[in-house]
Amino acid sequence: MLAVAVLAAFAGIVHAASQAYTWKNVKIGEWGGGGFVPSIVFNPSQKGLAYARTDIGGAYKLNSDDSWTPLLDFANDSTWNYWGVDALATDPVDPNRLYLATGMYTNSWDPNNGHILISTNQGASFTASPLPFKVGGNMPGRGMGERLVVDPNLNSILFFGARSGHGLYKSTNFGATWTAVSGLPNTGTYVPNPTDTSGYNSDKIGISWVTFDPTSGSSGKATPRIFVGVASNGTSNIFVSNDAGSTWSAVPGQNTQFFPHKGVFSVAEKSLYVTLSDGAGPYDGTNGAIMKYNVTSSTWTNITPVSGSNLYFGFGGLAIDAQKPGTVMVAALNSWWPDGQIFRSTDGGVTWSALWEWAGYPTLLKHYAYSDTKAPWLGPDYTVTTLGTLQIGWMMEGLSIDPFDSNHWLYGTGATILGGHDLLRWDTSHNVTLQSLADGIEETSVQSLISPPSGPTLISAVGDDGGFVHTSLTTAPTTEFQTPQWSTTADIDFAGQNPTNMVRVGTSTDGTTRQIAISSTSGSSWFEDYAIASGVAGQKVAMSASGDTVLMRAADGSIQVSQYQASFSVVSSVPNGAVIASDKVNSTVFYAASGSNFYVSTDSGHTFVKKSTIGSSTSPAKIVVHPSVAGDVWVSSDKGLFHGTNYGASFTAVSGVTQAWAFALGMPQSTGGYPSIFAAANIGGIVGYFRSDNTGSSWVQINDAAHGFGSASANCLTADPRKYGRVYIGTNGRGIFYGDIA
Repeated sequence: MLAVAVLAAFAGIVHAASQAYTWKNVKIGEWGGGGFVPSIVFNPSQKGLAYARTDIGGAYKLNSDDSWTPLLDFANDSTWNYWGVDALATDPVDPNRLYLATGMYTNSWDPNNGHILISTNQGASFTASPLPFKVGGNMPGRGMGERLVVDPNLNSILFFGARSGHGLYKSTNFGATWTAVSGLPNTGTYVPNPTDTSGYNSDKIGISWVTFDPTSGSSGKATPRIFVGVASNGTSNIFVSNDAGSTWSAVPGQNTQFFPHKGVFSVAEKSLYVTLSDGAGPYDGTNGAIMKYNVTSSTWTNITPVSGSNLYFGFGGLAIDAQKPGTVMVAALNSWWPDGQIFRSTDGGVTWSALWEWAGYPTLLKHYAYSDTKAPWLGPDYTVTTLGTLQIGWMMEGLSIDPFDSNHWLYGTGATILGGHDLLRWDTSHNVTLQSLADGIEETSVQSLISPPSGPTLISAVGDDGGFVHTSLTTAPTTEFQTPQWSTTADIDFAGQNPTNMVRVGTSTDGTTRQIAISSTSGSSWFEDYAIASGVAGQKVAMSASGDTVLMRAADGSIQVSQYQASFSVVSSVPNGAVIASDKVNSTVFYAASGSNFYVSTDSGHTFVKKSTIGSSTSPAKIVVHPSVAGDVWVSSDKGLFHGTNYGASFTAVSGVTQAWAFALGMPQSTGGYPSIFAAANIGGIVGYFRSDNTGSSWVQINDAAHGFGSASANCLTADPRKYGRVYIGTNGRGIFYGDIA
């Protein structure tokens, strides 16, 4: 039932009631993912129970049909950093218990301390246990781990290895409270770049992983032997406790040249396997080793599968087969050429075989068949032997073998989850079927969205994966943006009176491809705009109503304009960093906003004049223009939502909206009516997503407790001009959602 907004009689505050919406993901990676998956963790006690954690997209639970269910979609503007999952632990004693260490950054980008999220129903719901420090799910070294573990003999005990030098923490009450553990000789001293003033690369990565030796104890008592790896090199970095964490000492004979990346204990062999790298990952690592520590003999063995010129990467992913003692697999952390690499041993690391090998340069033997039929943009859907085609993957940190099924294996890459169901064929015919197995994991960081009045339903600008034309919302696109192709598309726009004409802007400064692209075919084909100088990156872009002029905000904040594909020139009459937009009817008019000032150009963006002010705004977020009425303009800002109908000569604040970020105009409720307004905003003290069918006089909230969409200020919005009530929300980590009235 439609609920209407009411005006508080005395307070003068608009209270938006709710309207039920149905929310679904736009399929980008139907089985493809679209983002970095640092770890996949199987529960050792319950068959089929597994979880995946991501750096910016939350955590997921594996389903019996190989699909995944997101667990943290409830994260909203106040809990957006829950989507940064730095560690995950599934309880080996009580499989219903699940723990997540959440927090996005340890520097100022995330002002909040981290949490341990506790679930007693396999992620159906969580309670949050606060930590006295920050957690970095999207920080360097996020593929190390796991930093969070449950004692396999006494599951009320957990240990968590913190970042930033905070050390090791312990809980004795199922994660409800935590206390610092004393006596660990080293809490991790390595920082990737001490000169980084942002704090992102200059913070200590800290503790890499914590691993129990279950054989050292008995059920119902705290496990005595615990191993801890820390991010330090040139000194001892693997420590052991034999008294349940009371005292610690360095494990003698260890490799101190590299960082201990992952540590996995083989119960059957009574041995600790460790992958090491000279970089903390996920992007670095040019050397490394695999070490095996036998607890009984207290000896280390170097079991690194390659050496010399064949060792040009570190090691990240590490897995053992619980059913087949001595079977171990490791992944190259960053083998960028000619492909990623995975090694397998069935004799405890004495001998190894690889997923591919040279048959005399330049011929590769790839011991797998490859299938990406449900995420064809990852493509192509066959085994490629072309050198430099990263089909196996990169940033390969998470690697797991199902403890109940030796044929079932999964590993995470920088783009997806790969794996298969015939792993034992590796040991016989040495040829496995490699598949993308990430159905349900949508982890893209969406930068901009448009829904033109004709042509494709939706077109997206995406971080890391470029962007896509979505002719279907339920089937993954066949390809990313091509020719030119770049990693991140920052923004996209279309010509209001000729919507098949489009422009997109990229963020690369390497100069190999110009960062403006033009399409006259609704995005199905593109060409470089040579009007932009090589090496100039962009942030925002606007196209005139006729499509003859492009206005852009460059990475340095300058506003630049090009008409008829003439060289871009700086527009000095508008402040750097201004928000920009084009009128969708009048081709000579562009708009800009900076601080509280609103600017208008009537000469195709070449010069701007200050026309008015937008209240007391200090940070305008977006300008949106009526699709069919010239001069009808909306501006969202830190002070609310403003509307003007006279080419920006004056604005009126929309009552009750105290802060607004992304917003859009969609199909009117009735033919000939004013477009519906969708906004990510603070209305009546509630930060959420709202719709108004009467130009902001009243609102309904369209998101619910199960759909928070993360950070409101980081998301983008567009509305469908062809279907009433439909809105698209592009998130920073969970891909694109589309919502329809239930």
